[in-house]
Order: sequence, then structure tokens, then C-alpha cells
Amino acid sequence: MDILLISILLGAVTGAILALTGAGGTIIAVPLLMFGLHLVVAEAAPIALFAVCLSSAIGALIAHRQGKVRYRAAGFIAITGVVTAPIGIWLAQKLPNAPLTFLFALVLFYAAISMLRQSKMQDDPVKNITDFQSDSASIPCQLAYEQGRLAWTWPCARALAFSGIATGFLSGLLGVGGGFVVVPALRKATNLSMQSILATSLAVIALISAVGVVSATFIGGMNWTIALPFAAGALAGMLIGRIFAHFLAGPKLQQGFAVVSMGVSVWMIIRLFWIDG
Repeated sequence: MDILLISILLGAVTGAILALTGAGGTIIAVPLLMFGLHLVVAEAAPIALFAVCLSSAIGALIAHRQGKVRYRAAGFIAITGVVTAPIGIWLAQKLPNAPLTFLFALVLFYAAISMLRQSKMQDDPVKNITDFQSDSASIPCQLAYEQGRLAWTWPCARALAFSGIATGFLSGLLGVGGGFVVVPALRKATNLSMQSILATSLAVIALISAVGVVSATFIGGMNWTIALPFAAGALAGMLIGRIFAHFLAGPKLQQGFAVVSMGVSVWMIIRLFWIDG
């Protein structure tokens, strides 16, 4: 099958998963590119990052129009991530494929666990609200509802900065959006609603991914022949997936995707050490 067609189809699968499961679904892009086009992590990561950038930017713009994005928090996290994203891109081009693949498999497994936890919270919103209220006194970034803004303190800035640093580095190194880092960090550090947290994380991912794409292009690590059709397929898949999301999306689907992601991560490790090795 032609590489162009395969790239479009793989992108469409990624976009559909994104629409049905949320921002965390884009982490499957790298394994799809590795298995479908036989790319190594360093080749697949920038391509996946390009698709992540476009899809998360669209999601963030829609959420911003609905007033859900905390753009000051998103901008601050992104600024810290911008520093480390190019470092991750550069390191990915220098490291051998085996340790990168193993690291990606571990990150994928962790992201799947994170998605499982998030979906279970949606299954039990009453318990989530109770836990949230009991821990509210220890939250460093309190939202002042009369002003509609976060009250910035040093503990608040430090918590958000750490999440940005980790997100930027992982997005550059492995081509992952980093929502599994930003979302738990915002849940722990702020008293924002879950809708606002997810929307803000999309804005962070879009900004950091954009820097990663530029960095990858600058050092010659971006294969535009695959990246453009893959991104086009991802956008088409996302738009089609949104049509069916109302009927199919939900916690159970997220849990199913998380279980599949765990299986993919285990298979990547088995293939690395016992099949390809």
C-alpha cells in the first residue's frame, strides 16, 4: 500500500481516537507510526507531535470560545515547557532507538493508568466532589470566583512550572502531548473544574507542541512527506469522530482504550527485547 495512503489512514485512526477518548488518545500516534510505517521513535515522535499540535489547537480554540481555558495558567506552563521541548527533540535524535522505545512504552503505560483514573472519576462524580472539597485547603492555586482568576503564589507557580518542564521535555523526546502530566498537575494544584482543566491542558499542549514542531524542523528531524498526510488524516478522523462522540464517547470507552494502550506498551517491550532483539 502507498505510504501516502497509509499515513492518512493512520492519522484518521489517531484523530478518531482523540475525538472519542479525549486529548490523551493522541499518545497512540507514535505506536501506530512505528507499527504501520516501521519508523523508529525519533522519526515518529515529531510527526505525532505535529498532529497533536493541530488537533489540540483546534480543541483549545473551541474551548476558549466557550470560556473554559485559563489562558494565563496555560501560558505560564507553556513558557516553562518551551525551554525543555527543544532539548527533548535534540536528545531524541542522539539516543539509540531501543532505550527510546522502552521509555515510550513505560510512558504509554503510565498514561493509560492516568486515563483509567480519570475515567473512574467521571464514573463517580459525587465522590470526586467530596474528595475535592476535603482537599481544597491544601490547594496552592485557588480560583477567586469573584474575579474569575487564579490567585498566584510561589507554591502555585512552582507546581505549574514543574508540570510545564516535564510536559515540554516528554513532548520533544517522545512526541506525546503530555496531557497525562498537565491534567493531574492542574487537578492537584488548582481548584478549577474538570472541564476547565481539560481545556487549559489542550492550550498548553498546543503551545508546547508547536515549539517542538519548529525545533524538529530546524534540526532536520521532521519527515513532512509523512507528517502532512498523517496530520490531514488526523483532522479528518477527529471531525468524523466528533459526529459519533455523542453516542460512543464516555468513561467506559476511555477505560477500554486505556486497557488497549497497556497492551500496546507491553507488546512494544516484548517486541523490543524478545522479537527484534
